[in-house]
Amino acid sequence: MHKKLAAEFFGTFWLVFGGCGSAVLAAGFPELGIGFVGVSLAFGLTVLTMAYAVGHISGGHFNPAVTLGLWAGGRFPAKDIVSYIVAQVIGGIVAAAALYAIASGNMGFDAAASGFASNGYGEHSPDGYSLLSAALIEIILTCFFLLIIHGATDKNAAAGFAPIAIGLALTLIHLISIPVTNTSVNPARSTAVAIFQGDWALQQLWLFWLMPIIGGVLGGFIYRTLLEKRS
Repeated sequence: MHKKLAAEFFGTFWLVFGGCGSAVLAAGFPELGIGFVGVSLAFGLTVLTMAYAVGHISGGHFNPAVTLGLWAGGRFPAKDIVSYIVAQVIGGIVAAAALYAIASGNMGFDAAASGFASNGYGEHSPDGYSLLSAALIEIILTCFFLLIIHGATDKNAAAGFAPIAIGLALTLIHLISIPVTNTSVNPARSTAVAIFQGDWALQQLWLFWLMPIIGGVLGGFIYRTLLEKRS
């Protein structure tokens, strides 16, 4: 079990450091900034690379909503849920701390003012989307993320390609929703950066736990009841 938890820690660390790091350090760099597309690819690539690296150890969740969605889909035991989520949240926080230390080396850096890649709605949505819009998109996208994860890892699916499908799915999710919420679909990722933003991100964090979990559980339930091929 300790190896599984270590894999979840490092996988979530890489997701937060790579994905949020691309947003904080590289997205707005003058002339050469990677923009929304680059940040979307960065998040997808973090999951793709770590799914290949440690997915065979822990299953490669790196996300509390994925863990709960896999439980809802009958793929993960309830007894391990809390341990996995704790490892994921700690991994994300450690990554955010490292990213904060690096970003602080820039004299103009201000985590509170910049948002530090945090998720938000209303006045803190990148393009001013409402709480309802944020809730709907987080539920829908996390639901489909879990459908893709279940389908790609199904015993009847082509072997060895699941990380590619899952990584591309996360890229697409970010391409859709960065303007709405800055894209969560992952409570650990949201929590990690919200701690260091330290203001409105913590006040709005409840939504980025509740909605991805609802969406993840819904996706797991739908796949299990409607789509999974019974042997």
